[in-house]
Amino acid sequence: MKKIFFFLVLSGMTLNTSVSQNRPTDPFAHTFSIVARDSITGEMAVGVQSHWFSVGTLVLWGKSGVGVVATQSFVNPAYGPNGLELMEKGKSSTVALKELVSKDEGKEFRQVAFLDASGRAAAFTGEKCVESAMHHVGDNFSVQANMMLNDDVIPAMKKAFTENSKLPLAERVVKTLKAAQEAGGDIRGKQSAALIVVGANKVVNSWEDKKIDLRVDDHPDPLLELERLLKVARAYEFMNKGDLAIEAGDVNDALLQYGKAENLFPENLEMKFWKAVALANSKRLNEAIPVFKSIFAEDENWREMTLRLPASGLLDVTEEELNRIVK
Repeated sequence: MKKIFFFLVLSGMTLNTSVSQNRPTDPFAHTFSIVARDSITGEMAVGVQSHWFSVGTLVLWGKSGVGVVATQSFVNPAYGPNGLELMEKGKSSTVALKELVSKDEGKEFRQVAFLDASGRAAAFTGEKCVESAMHHVGDNFSVQANMMLNDDVIPAMKKAFTENSKLPLAERVVKTLKAAQEAGGDIRGKQSAALIVVGANKVVNSWEDKKIDLRVDDHPDPLLELERLLKVARAYEFMNKGDLAIEAGDVNDALLQYGKAENLFPENLEMKFWKAVALANSKRLNEAIPVFKSIFAEDENWREMTLRLPASGLLDVTEEELNRIVK
């Protein structure tokens, strides 16, 4: 078993930075992470948890149609953009990682994992590391961890990822991270977590690159919070689909999508509101009014919001129908 040194954030470090072979005196942390690809959709993801503030800031990197990177232990953030650049030029994850490691004078303190758009994963762990630490490279994934409580973490991650193949990739990654924590996790506890998902194909606009981008910077149970945020994100995906259906004039599909969103996040008034708007626009006013009424009872601002919608074309009702809704 290779030993992997603790996760350390060193801002601005380049691949040629020299690191003393003696015990470092810099601040340190540690982490466990996974890089993975969905063999059906081609989506790629990186997930991480650590007992360190805002672990997602420098550990997670990804680009649609190119690959994903997790850089940890003594974090050298240059592995992220440089690794993605090499993979975008057509180099496999193995070749790209080997090239960057060979130039890194601090490599014995690193733990890095690459995964390319073809699903080929590669990982590296340095020799000067605090146990329990190891990594495992499998088909379409790699799991890696350092400064864990015990040797059970990586086997638990491998097992969880393999056994949850029917889940969407993001949920599968969260399951894998939770398995790591349940197996013992890092020896100092937990503080932050993060998750990104990128697409199978390259995108033109940079803002379309990440399909999911979630961070829990400081929380007593970061994976539980990450799981909650993922559920909220899924609800808003249905909201967005509902909005697109409204734009296309397909009210029935909009109602279906808004209903799915509401089921995932029932306490959110906005999801109920747009469902009510879709009902009103489809001339199902008798169904819409009780929903509007329940929303107004919780927050009067939504009543004012409703009055503003006809002018923008988002609520297609007569003046009499509008009065019925708001009064």
